[in-house]
Amino acid sequence: MNAPGHDDVPSVAASDARARRLNSWVAITIALLATFMGICKVRDDNLVQAMQQAQADKIDHWSFYQARNIRQEIAQAQVDQLLLITSTQPAAAQAKAAPLIAKYAALAAEQKQKKSELQKQAVADQRMYDSLNYHDDQFDLADALSAIAISLLALTSLTQRRWLFWVALTAAIFGVIMGLAGLLSWQLHPDALSHLLS
Repeated sequence: MNAPGHDDVPSVAASDARARRLNSWVAITIALLATFMGICKVRDDNLVQAMQQAQADKIDHWSFYQARNIRQEIAQAQVDQLLLITSTQPAAAQAKAAPLIAKYAALAAEQKQKKSELQKQAVADQRMYDSLNYHDDQFDLADALSAIAISLLALTSLTQRRWLFWVALTAAIFGVIMGLAGLLSWQLHPDALSHLLS
């Protein structure tokens, strides 16, 4: 005759083996996900630095644009004022003022041309920032989804619910896809989710 509870020993051992197996999968998944997150973090930090530089360049170029604009307007106002003053003067006085008028007109034209170049540079800086921000969003989503996956994996280990592991793995897979999109410059960007989180 078997001792009471003797039949329970194999089921307890099998349950412990399943728990150890699940915990092993959880640990491996967390280790791989954390490693991938570290790689993405390095790339994301570099992107953020490049975004800050593009933003600073854009601000500088627009500031110089405004300075050129003011110079152009002052030079053009000087031309208009000299033309107005000399319009009632004799031809000799007009001839005397002509080089000065030409000097200010050339200065106004030069400032206008330089202003146009600065505008192009500022617009290019904005395009660069937007392009970098697109990939930064991908890394942000990868980071968020990976963090959710790690939290769910911790709960899986505590509760021993196998279905929770698959939910966590789903979040992890989407996180890895978004991380790879950032690393490999894929044009994959869930705009609705990015707008919701921004």
